[in-house]
Amino acid sequence: MPEGDTVFQAAHRLRQALAGEVVSGFDLRVPAFATVDLRGEVVHDVIPRGKHLLHHIGDHTLHTHLKMEGLWHVYQPGEHWRRPAWKARAIVSTEHWVTVGFELGLVEVFPSREDEERFGWLGPDLLGPDWEEARAIRNLEADGREIHVALLDQRNLAGLGNEYVNELCFIRGVLPTRPSAEVDLPGAVRLGYRLINANRDRRNRVTTGDTRPGRKTWVYGRDGQRCLRCGTRIQRGKLGADPTALRDTYWCPHCQT
Repeated sequence: MPEGDTVFQAAHRLRQALAGEVVSGFDLRVPAFATVDLRGEVVHDVIPRGKHLLHHIGDHTLHTHLKMEGLWHVYQPGEHWRRPAWKARAIVSTEHWVTVGFELGLVEVFPSREDEERFGWLGPDLLGPDWEEARAIRNLEADGREIHVALLDQRNLAGLGNEYVNELCFIRGVLPTRPSAEVDLPGAVRLGYRLINANRDRRNRVTTGDTRPGRKTWVYGRDGQRCLRCGTRIQRGKLGADPTALRDTYWCPHCQT
């Protein structure tokens, strides 16, 4: 799944290209919404909601989710696409720009008045104007599951993906499997907020402060390699709310308890 900063940056690029413009081309290549046509409508905004992207076009919302492989590109008319056309799932064009969503995990359109009903379940957005630290902490306190699972649950707080959660656990010195009730939750939430906001405008995500290849993360994706802090081999496992939601976990057996 994408991290919230990836979605934040995508929304920013799309907003710069589309906001205030009239839609001249609208093509959704998914069966359920293939006949929807919003040509002639004005793009009011493109906003992120946690890991969700919302185009507000006329009175409708185009909702997309990147899931594992999705991404949005912005092109000038006639410019060669950097991905095969058969991978395109959504195309929104104006006089000056062509925006293409490739391999999107979710594409749907609905009246914008339904936004709150559809997304009100999300917890406070770490990168949003409605960020509420106290509510995020209360949500986690009521969760009780492993800290890795609790932090990934978008109902508790919105925006953290697997990379940030693994890195956050390392920096806080806690195993991903430790029950959230045994974790300093205010400290974890504040660190998550600092990490994702520090990276929201960066092209390359860094959690260690070291931008050199192989040193941008403490544990994520580094199983079998030496811990950058103590030299112990990084371990890898899987954890999830249920067997269908397993995610890779990474930890240092010496630095995390």
